[in-house]
Amino acid sequence: MFELHHLSAQEQYDWLRRREVTPRELVDHYLERIERIDPGVGAFVTVTADAARERADALGAAGSTTAPLWGLPLADKDLTDRAGVPTWSGSRFSRGRIPAHSAGVVEAVDEAGAISLGKTATPEFGMTSYTETLIGPPTRNPYDVAANAGGSSGGAAAAVAAGLLPFAPGSDGGGSIRIPAAATGLVGLKPSRGRVPSQSGITSLGGLAVGGPISRNCADAGMLLDALVAPDSAAPRDQYALRAPSGDSFSFLAAAVRGEGRFRIATTTTSPWDDAYDVRVDPAVLAALDLAMDHLAAVGHEVEPDAVRVPVGEYATHFRTLWQAGAATIPAEGDDLDLLEPLTRWLVERGRALSARDLATALAGLTAYERTVIADFAPYDAVLTPTVALLPRPNGWYDAVDGERNFEQQCLYAPFTSFVNVAGLPAITLPVAEHDGVPVGVQLVGRPGREDVLLAIGAQLERRLKWQRRHPPQW
Repeated sequence: MFELHHLSAQEQYDWLRRREVTPRELVDHYLERIERIDPGVGAFVTVTADAARERADALGAAGSTTAPLWGLPLADKDLTDRAGVPTWSGSRFSRGRIPAHSAGVVEAVDEAGAISLGKTATPEFGMTSYTETLIGPPTRNPYDVAANAGGSSGGAAAAVAAGLLPFAPGSDGGGSIRIPAAATGLVGLKPSRGRVPSQSGITSLGGLAVGGPISRNCADAGMLLDALVAPDSAAPRDQYALRAPSGDSFSFLAAAVRGEGRFRIATTTTSPWDDAYDVRVDPAVLAALDLAMDHLAAVGHEVEPDAVRVPVGEYATHFRTLWQAGAATIPAEGDDLDLLEPLTRWLVERGRALSARDLATALAGLTAYERTVIADFAPYDAVLTPTVALLPRPNGWYDAVDGERNFEQQCLYAPFTSFVNVAGLPAITLPVAEHDGVPVGVQLVGRPGREDVLLAIGAQLERRLKWQRRHPPQW
């Protein structure tokens, strides 16, 4: 039986504009699904049903506009502030802090006409590649609820996969969009550093964390990316923006819809963690990579297997330092440290023990690493890798106490994502396959500022593999 969530975000937008559905009807549909389905998934931390209905009614009464997300539901990742709504950041320490002001990305989606239904789950301060916290249940993978949805945008991905949202914004500082999107059978796009004005990465430690879309198909990803980068009246959010590939009239949605072009694509299964840990890629992941290669070659791309190697050098040491340093600024002191999870407290203490020399050395080393990656990848329009090395991990698989072991486990699961953040490059994960009912994704890493190429290639694979037709049982 047809239901509204079966429509893509693009289709829902068209229905709204043609008045075949109202914003209130769409919001009510998703809120009913969240109430009924989310207790078994754990995608949401907070549901703002009354505020969502009030905004939907106001938009409906005012009438449709050309705002790129007019009337479409989404939700905020619970690391970002929305005025008047609790921000937990996955932590008891936050105590449900209620901010007075909204973050830039929240203002951006509001100006684009979207309707927030609440806050999606994230691990404590977004520090891990899985979403399990002490403030609520684990965020389960809708395809296999015994497995985790990944992190740190795990709640956003689980909500989209289970049909609780049409799409959602996420953030990615080391794979936090791509990892959960791959685990839950979705498209996840990490933009270039500087692409999204409100989450550019330029102001984050090491330039790592950027905002981007999670969706069921490439066109919806392009649609949400357009809204996140659109010029608006808030000049401070626009000062770091990259210019679009062909000027101000460029549309990432159009690039994804057209899906045009033939490109030179290299492949690799190497990672910067290969010398530090015993990284092994699951055969099902390798099979998905081969499948993607075959289809890319079939549509006319020049595919060069194993043509590049991801540099190693001192990457593992430097990134580890940056990860720990990023936790040092969590404002927990004294007895409040006891409110942090053991892993987070370990990270905070290790980060605060670092010297200025340690941090300066890591930042300089990663800057040099960035230049090496860009130079090595420059001959190719895109580089194809696995997104993660292993199939989705069971809930409770990660060591919650031993920080060293936990870090190793995260690297073994997702060794292919963090170096892209260090290099500031765009990357997209595409859900090309399934194995025993669980999604398997591949990653395309693009040239600086060329998200349009990644969306076009993704659209070509989507037409052939039709992954948008695959859904978990909750659908």
